[in-house]
Amino acid sequence: MRKISSLAFGVAMALGLAACSEAPQTNQSSSAAEQQVEQQLSSGVSLNNLETSVRPQDNFFRYVNGQWLERTEIPSDRARWGSFDELRERAEEQVLAIVLAAAETSGEANSNVQKIGDLFRSYMNEDRVEELGISPLAADFERIASLQTHADLAEFWGYNQRYRAATPVSLGVGQDQMNSEEHITSISQSGLGLPDRDYYLADDERNQTLRGQYVEFIERLWNAAEWDNASEAAVTILDIETKIAAAHWSRIQNRDRVASYNKMSVAELQELAPEFNWSALLSAADLEVDELVVRQPDYMQAFAKMQAEISLADWQTYLQFHTLRSAAGILSSEFAEASFDFYGRVLQGLQEERSRERRAVSTVESLLGFMVGEEYVAEHFQAESKERMAEMVDNILVAFGEAIDDLEWMTDATKAEAHAKLATFTTKIGYPDKWRDYECLTIEADDLFGNMRRSANCEYERMLARLGAEVDPYDWGMTPQTVNAYYRSTMNEIVFPAAILQPPFFDVNADDAINYGAIGAVIGHEITHGFDDQGRRSDGSGNLRDWWSEVDEEQFRERAQLMIEQFSAFNPIDDLHLQGALSLGENIADLGGLNVALRGYRNSLNGEEGPVIDGYTAEQRFFIGWGQIWRIKFRDEALRRQVVVGPHSPGKYRVLGPLSNMPEFYEAFDVQPGDPMYRDDDVRVKIW
Repeated sequence: MRKISSLAFGVAMALGLAACSEAPQTNQSSSAAEQQVEQQLSSGVSLNNLETSVRPQDNFFRYVNGQWLERTEIPSDRARWGSFDELRERAEEQVLAIVLAAAETSGEANSNVQKIGDLFRSYMNEDRVEELGISPLAADFERIASLQTHADLAEFWGYNQRYRAATPVSLGVGQDQMNSEEHITSISQSGLGLPDRDYYLADDERNQTLRGQYVEFIERLWNAAEWDNASEAAVTILDIETKIAAAHWSRIQNRDRVASYNKMSVAELQELAPEFNWSALLSAADLEVDELVVRQPDYMQAFAKMQAEISLADWQTYLQFHTLRSAAGILSSEFAEASFDFYGRVLQGLQEERSRERRAVSTVESLLGFMVGEEYVAEHFQAESKERMAEMVDNILVAFGEAIDDLEWMTDATKAEAHAKLATFTTKIGYPDKWRDYECLTIEADDLFGNMRRSANCEYERMLARLGAEVDPYDWGMTPQTVNAYYRSTMNEIVFPAAILQPPFFDVNADDAINYGAIGAVIGHEITHGFDDQGRRSDGSGNLRDWWSEVDEEQFRERAQLMIEQFSAFNPIDDLHLQGALSLGENIADLGGLNVALRGYRNSLNGEEGPVIDGYTAEQRFFIGWGQIWRIKFRDEALRRQVVVGPHSPGKYRVLGPLSNMPEFYEAFDVQPGDPMYRDDDVRVKIW
């Protein structure tokens, strides 16, 4: 999905509205029953965040969040700060307490307590890390130096798949998108040290400067390792990566699930790109398979040619650097600081690094996330939240079905297919029914690098074990303490981890309007992902299948193109516009999610009017709830990176974009022609 957020409730609520000359018109009369509701339930509106000098019709994002934007500063160790980050910070503090408790206890060998505690201790043992310096990588460098021919490269890259370092191609095992009941191997492009191909290929002054800073970073790491000829090495590495980047598919191309699904036999891949030994790569990766899905066929052709054309010595320089770069953050200070200065300061605008304690906790989460999650759920998740959430999900699924029936642009036959897919949706809420097993992982208190490598091996073996095995219905893609949610097409499922099921997204003490505008719209967002420009290509069994008629396909594409144009017109910084085609799926899901959540809220009222609370009607609070969860501030560097590589629009545009297409928003806040939030009816997007 996207990064989801949190909000702080206002304290001086009545005073804030009383002083507001620009407050929207609301119905101030209410029944005795409504007045009782007002006394019992909070509105959920953060009144102290409102910027009432801004009309909601002009800039709803600023109206809802203006005072928060004015008084909030991004913490020095963060690239962005918003309601999502506030809630994530809360979850991190809860996890920190769990980890510290384990670190202060001597658990039995191989117990959860022992593994969590010893992993944390291994990260916190700075003296040991400093003492080791670069030595943990010695065996890797010896392996690189021992390469004798280009043929050896295939074996090296295959072996290194488990560590995901210095590999221009990436292998994986997952559900087959054409047969979701089975697993299949896939191969994808990789190999860059910068976040995206555009950083290498764009010729503007900003990217030229950034490439210069990348060269300086390469030289700094090279010199810290006390290797010779840093400048020459940096030129070689940048040249190789630029060639790789030129062959990469763009992020927009990679969104196309049909174009990126190319099942081939290994022999067919060898015929497609004969200059490279693909069987040797797969064998070294312990993948004895007859077929695989090739994500970017022409990249594989280009890579096969370039690996043969680039000298072995130059490849060894590339491999040496990327082996060091990938591990720099857990090595001694000269390497870790160099890595942070480039990837933190330069690329994200961070002013300082997070404390070692917090970085240690992040490492524990990364390696033992579900183990920590089991304790997190026991301490912080309420069963009633799961029950209430399930009821809301059911309600919004019904609302989505009603929305399908009401579509004017879709034919009856395709509506029937859409209903069939909707009927097979499954939902996971809170935490897994079966916890992940970490029996394969040995953790030692004085061996941080070894712990990381053993974890990589454990997870790689877990991945390999999927081949030939049944698809695990209990598998989760996020830990319970993750503040987020997702839709998985091959399982046709929506998943809501425990950490998001708390205020302000979901609050049993708040009126339903705010809950539907927050977590309800998130639920709707994830359901809509099953019907966005890529999700719609799968059926209810999770398989890629074209279930659309030609006329429906054309109608959908016209509406999607209109949304692409709307978001591409937004200009968040400098001359950098949003990439409407890159964020299309998320933008469709936002608009669809809001539409079905509002329908679901109205259904829940059973024909009654929602209460007026804090001077706002129920539907006004619904939209305010959406606006509040997307409040956020970015550092300039992080905002530019979000626009270039992120599939999600920045929070401001996730408010302005969808709401400007909703006549219900116009009615709630009296939006009229000429208002900045107004769009003429013929350019408003309505898909789901």
